[in-house]
Amino acid sequence: MIPNLQPDVALAERLFDELRAATHDGVGITREAYGPGERKAHAIVKAAADDAGLETRHDPLGNLLMTLPGADRAAKRVLLGSHLDSVKSGGNFDGAAGVLAGLAAVAGMQRAGFVPGRDVTVVALRAEEAGAWFPTSYPGSRGALGLLRKEELEIRRMDSGLTLAEHMREEGFDPSFAEAGGTTFSAADTAAFLELHIEQGPVLDAEQIPVGIVTGIPGSRRLRSARSLGEYNHSGGTPRKYRRDAAIALAELAHRLDERWALLEAEGHVLVCTFCVLATTEEAGFTKIAGEARFQLDVRSVNPRSVDALMETLYEIVPEIEARRGVRFELGAETSSRAAPMDSGVQAGLKRAAEALGIKYKAMASGGGHDAAAFVQAGIPAGMLFVRNQNGSHNPHEAMRMEDFSQACAVVQRWAAEISQ
Repeated sequence: MIPNLQPDVALAERLFDELRAATHDGVGITREAYGPGERKAHAIVKAAADDAGLETRHDPLGNLLMTLPGADRAAKRVLLGSHLDSVKSGGNFDGAAGVLAGLAAVAGMQRAGFVPGRDVTVVALRAEEAGAWFPTSYPGSRGALGLLRKEELEIRRMDSGLTLAEHMREEGFDPSFAEAGGTTFSAADTAAFLELHIEQGPVLDAEQIPVGIVTGIPGSRRLRSARSLGEYNHSGGTPRKYRRDAAIALAELAHRLDERWALLEAEGHVLVCTFCVLATTEEAGFTKIAGEARFQLDVRSVNPRSVDALMETLYEIVPEIEARRGVRFELGAETSSRAAPMDSGVQAGLKRAAEALGIKYKAMASGGGHDAAAFVQAGIPAGMLFVRNQNGSHNPHEAMRMEDFSQACAVVQRWAAEISQ
């Protein structure tokens, strides 16, 4: 039997306020990966965990572990959490909501005198938003899981020019732990990982559902440095048939990919296609035909076949556009990431918890990447819970209703109590 537990949402509310006050940059929230903002956030959360009587420690890479001891200390532990860093001038809830939900859950267990059968550890993982600071993904969680490659420690943070290893050392941590393949978490000592996160899109809010149970994290194929090359010429003196317009060629590419995306959706594929950058260069000027246009393309889906179908269209139509418009495309190197399906057992447990509490939920795929993907890669059963969010994510206007957060915390707590028995 699971007792009548209540998460300590008041503790989370206080910590949200403290985090906002400590890391507001005048516009939004800035908590730099392996920098002062993230350091402040970790100090605030660790102090609260210490006050709550949890066992706290940082691993060699700076990930914060806050443990409510279980009856069997040798049993595989349950992990709850997310990250505390942010993009520049972002919001207060992206990442932090998952850490504070974990704290609210275990603090509520402690207050009720509930002793889990195994350790329940809340984790604040480092540098999930690395893409905004370093050209890599999830160095905190992947480093803790033995998945961070040695060469990644030498990548440089985009604002400071210092390497990831240098920033780790500057914060008092030890990158040699990752270099040697050390692990903080593994399938041998971890039963499951659950990450709560605000939904980064409008679906739950539009459908008036407070909670989403995530089915998977998408994989992607990306072009980061692509361009179309034509010929600069006078905008008034060059008739259409003599033009080699790089901008129009790129616009056609974008339009045709968008049309193909719509057809794939009609066939049942679930994917997204985004031209993150679509621009001419400064050389074009007001009276010139664009001789160059640059773009970045990001195609994502939980189903890799959906991504492949759209990218096949790209490679098919590029030669057609080149021949017809007298341009040349340079697509550059393609990068990719694998999709990460969430564990079916964790999903089932979250559904049971939500239904037992009478909380409405929606099963849905994630649109963005999250630390949970690294745990899947390491062979650890992982799940995610979304909270309804207003105004999107990665912006200063990010919002979350506390009543929605409270319901999500209750699902987290009941799931953790059930799996830890």
